[in-house]
Amino acid sequence: MLEGALVRLEPLGHRHAAELATAATEDRETYAFTWVPGADEVGAYIDAQLARAATGRLAPYAQISTATGRAVGATAYWEPRSWLSDDRLDAVEVGFTWLARSAQGTGVNAEAKLLLFRHAFEEWGVSRVDLKTDARNSRSRAAIESVGARFEGVLRNWSRSWAPGEEGRLRDSAIFSVTAPEWPRCRMRLEERVNGFLARS
Repeated sequence: MLEGALVRLEPLGHRHAAELATAATEDRETYAFTWVPGADEVGAYIDAQLARAATGRLAPYAQISTATGRAVGATAYWEPRSWLSDDRLDAVEVGFTWLARSAQGTGVNAEAKLLLFRHAFEEWGVSRVDLKTDARNSRSRAAIESVGARFEGVLRNWSRSWAPGEEGRLRDSAIFSVTAPEWPRCRMRLEERVNGFLARS
């Protein structure tokens, strides 16, 4: 569990299903390129995430608003990579992230990224954290840039598309990263953003 002032990241489980179903159905206009389950799909969504976790490729979390105590979305560590040694984690992705419409713009995303990045860099000692999104998703790209990640480019036909009506198709993915030397500055930026939200609450 990773705990902050605005959000608590709890290992994802079926105990979060009812609240995630509510969160996912608030307003789906911002989910055009993102895998967000419908209310009747949350159980299968959690099963799929836990199956990925069982392979060692994913560590999924429910995002819990500390203001309400309710699950307002999900996020995950994804694709751990060890290049220099089998017993050292060199890089990890943060992904599978979505938030209820009411939680967007509240600081929950910024603090969740702070918690995930800080754990990866300061506890695991990774050299890199990366993030990716559909290259067409300007809202997601702006959110990723706002947390201090650097845009690296677009990888064409890089992964499956989550856009409705594009089942079985590939998407171009915009890739972003934060490296270990960049982390102190990124951390300061994220802390300032979170403190700004806290000052307004």
